[in-house]
Amino acid sequence: QVQLVESGGGLVQAGGSLRLSCAYSGRSFSTYAMGWFRQAPGKERDFVAAISWNGGRTYYADSVKGRFTISRDNAKNTVVLQMNSLKPEDTAVYYCAADPSRVRVAVVSYEYDYWGQGTQVTVSS
Repeated sequence: QVQLVESGGGLVQAGGSLRLSCAYSGRSFSTYAMGWFRQAPGKERDFVAAISWNGGRTYYADSVKGRFTISRDNAKNTVVLQMNSLKPEDTAVYYCAADPSRVRVAVVSYEYDYWGQGTQVTVSS
């Protein structure tokens, strides 16, 4: 059974940085593509970033390109989202997700089978 646990959220001023981590437990982390999504109050869950099973491919939403970086450590079963130059519009609950695919790196939520509980990120102006 796959479990994902996010950490690292919090309150930060605009222009600041946060580092989100997602700890994976279960079988064969290296066979999963991993993604980060976020959901602001009253809005749909949106794609933020994704990384292939071996870290060789990464994708980002246009709104975070150049500010956020996704990475993974298959030896430690973790995926990290480094968020820099944060803006108030980045405020949301951030979710880590796992997709059992070594082929695709999905940018849509329905391709992901497993989800964490989410971590709140609040950026003040």
